[in-house]
Amino acid sequence: MTATQSLPEAWLRGPLSGYSPLLMPAAHCLVQCREEIRATASQLSVDDLWSRPGGAASAGFHLRHIAGSIDRLLTYARGGQLDRTQQLALRAEGETGDPPAMAEELIANAESAIQIALDTLRATPDADLLVPRAVGRAGLPSNVLGLLFHIAEHTHRHTGQLATTVRIVRSAGA
Repeated sequence: MTATQSLPEAWLRGPLSGYSPLLMPAAHCLVQCREEIRATASQLSVDDLWSRPGGAASAGFHLRHIAGSIDRLLTYARGGQLDRTQQLALRAEGETGDPPAMAEELIANAESAIQIALDTLRATPDADLLVPRAVGRAGLPSNVLGLLFHIAEHTHRHTGQLATTVRIVRSAGA
């Protein structure tokens, strides 16, 4: 049993210092994801990291996508649009790289992105939560709160997919 498995889930550990109660659920979710990502993926070999069981997305994709999607969604939350570097990174999320990216590098990138998201949550005043924001080239309507919440739930969704993919890959190799 790891240290995080012996602790209650992040949302049951009490308030996180410095976060608005309105953003606390998103902060708890991101803290939980950060812990689960490291516990789930830290021992993956390069082959396991990039394996696509049944054609599903690889664990490496999920790790890259977590970091990249946080960066993109934070850009929209600030009122910006994606730059060329972000667009290229999006297209390359499923590629292994040459040489193939290693688990520790991808985990560190995901953890860094989660920390930036947590810092943003902490720094966002409640008065800014309902400020309208446009998402994507189509300028789809959202607001700061919607984007910050989506960062948390989207990260959680891919953390769960990462965990499932890792279980399948490890069981196939056993």
